[in-house]
Order: sequence, then C-alpha cells, then structure tokens
Amino acid sequence: MIKLSYSTFGLTDLDFLHSIEVVDKMGYPGIELSFHRDQFNPFDITDEYLAVIKKRLKSLEVKAACVATASHFFTPSRPHEPSLMSPDLAGRKRRIDLVRRGLDVARKLGVPLVTFGSGFIRDEHVTNPSVNPRELLVDSIHQCLRSIRDDEDITLLIEPEPGMYIETLAQGMELVNEVSSPRFQLHLDLCHNYCSEQNYLAALSNAAPYAKFLHVSDAQEGYNLKLVKMSENLTLDLGFANYLIYFPEYAEYLLVDRDHPIYFYDEKPGGGQKKCIESILGAVNISQPPAFVDYNELFAGASPFDSEIFVYLISVAGLSYDVLERARPILIYLRSTKDKNGKLLMDKMVANTLTGIVHFHEIPGEGTMDFAASFKALTDNGFSGYASVELYHHVQSWEKALNDSFRHLSQFA
Repeated sequence: MIKLSYSTFGLTDLDFLHSIEVVDKMGYPGIELSFHRDQFNPFDITDEYLAVIKKRLKSLEVKAACVATASHFFTPSRPHEPSLMSPDLAGRKRRIDLVRRGLDVARKLGVPLVTFGSGFIRDEHVTNPSVNPRELLVDSIHQCLRSIRDDEDITLLIEPEPGMYIETLAQGMELVNEVSSPRFQLHLDLCHNYCSEQNYLAALSNAAPYAKFLHVSDAQEGYNLKLVKMSENLTLDLGFANYLIYFPEYAEYLLVDRDHPIYFYDEKPGGGQKKCIESILGAVNISQPPAFVDYNELFAGASPFDSEIFVYLISVAGLSYDVLERARPILIYLRSTKDKNGKLLMDKMVANTLTGIVHFHEIPGEGTMDFAASFKALTDNGFSGYASVELYHHVQSWEKALNDSFRHLSQFA
C-alpha cells in the first residue's frame, strides 16, 4: 500500500509549524520533515521546539514519515558538499554530524526513517587517486549506524541521485548489501530513477524489496549534455548525448552538436587549436564548420534559466567548481539564442542523466511519468510505505504544487 506524503522542502517560505498544518489540511496522510538552513535548522532546534512540533503533530491527522537531512544544507552554492565521502575528514565529519542530528530529531519525534545521499565524485577525488570514495562512504555510513541504539526502530536510507556516486538503483542495492545492516535500506526518488534507469519499471520492481520510502515528482525529456574535460582517450557518443568539452590549457569550451557545433573562446584560437577542434568534430562525422563565439561577450547575469542550470551544473561529477561556473554563461547563451531558422540552440531544459530525462522536479501530472505503472511495479514487488512529494523547485507556487500533486496522485495511491 502506498500512502501520500509531502516534503517540507517544498514549503520553505512558510513557518515550519504552518507547513505541517497546510499538508494536513490538504489531506496528505504523511509529511516529510526536511532540514533547511532557514526553516528547520538542526543546529538551532531546541528540545523545547521539538516538543512543540511533536504536540502539533499529535493534534493533527498527518504523521511524520521521514526526516530528510538535506543534501543542500551546508553551502548553498555547492549543494551536497561536503559529503559522506569527501576526501577531507573534517568535511566528512560535518556530514556525519548532520545525519546524526537527523537521527536525534527522529528519535525525539518518533519518526522511523532518516534519509541522505552519497555525494558526488568531485575534482578532489580525481586529483587524489589514492582516495577510495567507496571506502570513505561505507565507513561514514557505519559511523552513522553506530548512533542508532539497539532498542530503537530507526532505519537509515540512502537516496540514489543522477550524477552521484550512488546513481542507479543497482548501485544502491549493491551498497545496501555491502553495508549489510537491517537498519540501512533504500530511499527511491521516482524522478531520479526515471532519469537514471534505462529500464525504469524493471528497475523499480527489482529495488522494491529494498525500498522503505519514496520521493515523487514528475519529469520530462531534455537536451542531454555531457560536460567533460578534454583528454587523449576521450570518446563521444552522440547517440547518447551532446558534449561540452572543456580545454584546461585555454579554459575554453567546444559544443559538439551535429546541428550547431560552437567553439567558445577567450582568445581567438590558433592553427593548432583549430586543427584539434576539426579532429574532434571529424571523429564523430560532423563536417559542418563550427561557429566561433567570443566568451567575453556572453551574458553572465541572472537569467530565467538559472534554476535548471544550477541543478545541471551541480550534477556534473569530476570537474572543479570554477570549471562548472565558467560554463554557466554558455548554457544561458544556448538556452536563449536562436539559429537562422528561429529555433533555440537548446530548445529543451538541459539534462545530465543516463536517459536524457531532466533532473528537475515537476508537479505530478505535468511531465511524462506513468505513476500508475510506477506504483504498481513497486507494490507488486512488496513495497508498502509513503510516497512523499518533493517539489523544491516550486516553493514560490507552493499552493498549486501542494493541491495539484494531491489531486493527481490520489488517483493511484
């Protein structure tokens, strides 16, 4: 059986107690309590305030389903950092402490589930090949698990996410088996799974016995773009995605797209660099000469595309923060510039996923996900629990998101 829930991560403009009340009033059976720097900050929460929350929950029908420890918590410009597998021990300890605070809140409110993500492979891992991110992640999880007492009914959950070290459900199940604790299971996010699984429904069926909690939101197809560093052994598959290649010796970028290859330069490229560009394009049978665009002329201010571009950039693994941020004006250019036929160079939201589906949480019913089939794949294979709507991209329109999600999903849950 699937019961609907709503995450307070989509209600962060409200007072926290008020967010609980509006979820209850709408008729959701459950609510996910998500840490947030400005709304539900575990470093500011007192026992007295937790007692007030507990009393408020007892006075309402809605039940606290899960505590989310907020991957975005520490540094807004670099969400998910530090992570449980950060090379720096101080960073890992900060994240472990946050998960432990989630356990403490769950303990005091009587919530059975606490969730977190693995984190990404970052440039710090790439430049330190002696660091084993999996060993760091597994060790950090065990440290968190040791904070759960034997007499407590609390389970830690890991949420696979596009671009993360633990991205697919198969990777999540493998990690659960490796950690080998009944108190460590999977948190499935259907938007993430839709982005990361080539055979989405089969993957849900296989993962259902490991799953204790769901996130739900809709999603749609995008413009799949892989941002990668130039190297001698770089291989491109244009059947899978287009590519934005970063040249570290110039801090410049080449868009490899059959319809409009573009080189974004800081200084006009010389003969050697032009030959390199021609070679890359020729290797994927692009005979059209590239356009050359002066990077210094690109718009770099606030744009209507900032939210989708931000989500895209933080999902790119293995490159430095500066390399990613330097690509931002290019993405704005591609999303806002039309070709000679009047078509946008990038006419869909930018994606960095294994399927081309955009990791951008849409209101259920506004994308292409089949929730009836998704829920059936899960319940037919043993899942029973809460499906929590997570719409942090719709905070400004929270009433519409809250109401429309309930109406749409109530058909299936």
